Amino acid sequence: MPTKLKKDKDKNSEKKEKNKSDQDEKMKNTNPPPQTPVVKKTGMAQLLKRDKRQGSSAFNISKNRELQKLPLMKDVSQSEKENLFIQKLQQCGTLFDFIVDPLSDLKWKEVKRAALNEIVDYVTHHQGVITEAIYPEACAMFSINVFRSLPPSANPAGAEYDPEEDEPTLEAAWPHLQIVYEFFLRFLESPDFQPNIAKKYIDQRFLISLLDLFDSEDPRERDFLKTILHRIYGKFLNLRAYIRKQVNNLFYSFIYETERHNGIAELLEVLGSIINGFALPLKEEHKVFLLKVLLPLHKAKALSMHHPQLAYCVVQFLEKDPTLTEPTIMGLLKFWPKVHSPKEVMFLNELEEILDVIEPNEFVKVMQPLFRKLGQCVSSPHFQVAERALYYWNNEYIMSLVSDNATVIIPIIFPSLYKHSKSHWNKTIHGLIYNALKLLMEMNQRLFDECATVYKEQMEREQQKMEEREAAWHKIFDLALQNPHSTKHLNIDPALLEDFPSLANKMNELNKERNNNKNIIDVDELHLEVESVGEMKQHNQQRLGFRRKSELPHDSMTIQALQRHTHPDEYLTSQQES
Repeated sequence: MPTKLKKDKDKNSEKKEKNKSDQDEKMKNTNPPPQTPVVKKTGMAQLLKRDKRQGSSAFNISKNRELQKLPLMKDVSQSEKENLFIQKLQQCGTLFDFIVDPLSDLKWKEVKRAALNEIVDYVTHHQGVITEAIYPEACAMFSINVFRSLPPSANPAGAEYDPEEDEPTLEAAWPHLQIVYEFFLRFLESPDFQPNIAKKYIDQRFLISLLDLFDSEDPRERDFLKTILHRIYGKFLNLRAYIRKQVNNLFYSFIYETERHNGIAELLEVLGSIINGFALPLKEEHKVFLLKVLLPLHKAKALSMHHPQLAYCVVQFLEKDPTLTEPTIMGLLKFWPKVHSPKEVMFLNELEEILDVIEPNEFVKVMQPLFRKLGQCVSSPHFQVAERALYYWNNEYIMSLVSDNATVIIPIIFPSLYKHSKSHWNKTIHGLIYNALKLLMEMNQRLFDECATVYKEQMEREQQKMEEREAAWHKIFDLALQNPHSTKHLNIDPALLEDFPSLANKMNELNKERNNNKNIIDVDELHLEVESVGEMKQHNQQRLGFRRKSELPHDSMTIQALQRHTHPDEYLTSQQES
């Protein structure tokens, strides 16, 4: 009995061991151990695969990144707060790695983030904290964290970024950058801030580095930069002319060289506020900026990215100085898009904004070219362009200007409206044209009837001209058919023969005559061909010494080598001979 129990126990233990080994084998197959990553030893840090729309700038990572957690500002005495504030600013100048190994130094990153949040709160809610010793440390901390080389563009060259469909490329180091930007903005806006002290550190070199960052693809960063640049422009009077000059240079580079920049809209938004504060009369420098910078910006491929801000700047200029209206509208007509319907709609929007603020005496100077262009837009096969142009008739101020100058404008615009009142493919356009014609009729009934009469007479003249042209072509056909030599190879459209039975009868007679005299015609053709070849040879003899570009010059050495060459046919035998 004990022996049997022992055997059963041994069998059970063997089964358990077998099951255990099977489970281990199964676990090995289902969850294999992680492979050791192969790291290529190169001179630069290993780059891991990251999100397609995630980018990072080239930061110089600090060597000593082990930060000591400093006491809170509220826990120290008033005499020690300035030193502690400086220590925290210096501590926040440490740069960490956010892209190659984002999980590294998490403890020290948290220390820096807490210090940044604390100094932001300290500057915002306390007064008298920005002393003279704080200025160099605050500007240095901002420069170390923010001024860097931007990553290459994620969009390929020539690709247009669509904010409604494409996701922006976000900065990987933004968790710290955001707080740095917020601190510097609170620093500039603080009532304790003194520009006379800060101008030692916020100088032209500082501004160049700041303007270079406007090309960042992260819209959050560009929004902070826009506000900071506006605050600097407002507080530093000595830097205003320099800022305008550098922004002009940046726009010139965008217009005439690269046509690629991410911060054009933000810079224009800053300039819109600056233009609003220009003193009257405007300086010549500002007028040149309007005509040589703002107007050429309309021809950019990616106009949709900055058009609202651009239109606002243009309208601000015209509100300041109405005498600039004529060159501005003529410049818009000069850069008017020809084959890009969405851009045409943008131009029409901007033009209506300009007409809302135009003076009546300035309107008289531009009304003829302006309404000729509107007539072209009404005739556009793209219904959105025609629709946007016809919306001008819903603007009461524009209609009052048209009414005052109806004798000039109605004859210009009437043909486009009348022609497409029934012929346009879009039914919505028919209704808008009907309303426009009704308004013009109510303005001046007699002039409207005269324009209708003139238009009908013009259409009758054109119809008569077309009939005369067709009659001339028929006459040419008849003359051609009377010459048997010219009709031997004449191919006439069968539809034309159906429309003109007399022409068909003439062709049948000529075909019969051609069949009867086939041999004669062939002989005649042969004589003509021989004569033409003889004339060609005689002509070539007269042009001795003249060589065509396609004819290569003869090489005497090559000709002699070819003459001495013996063909190897005598040594070769074909398969048939063998």
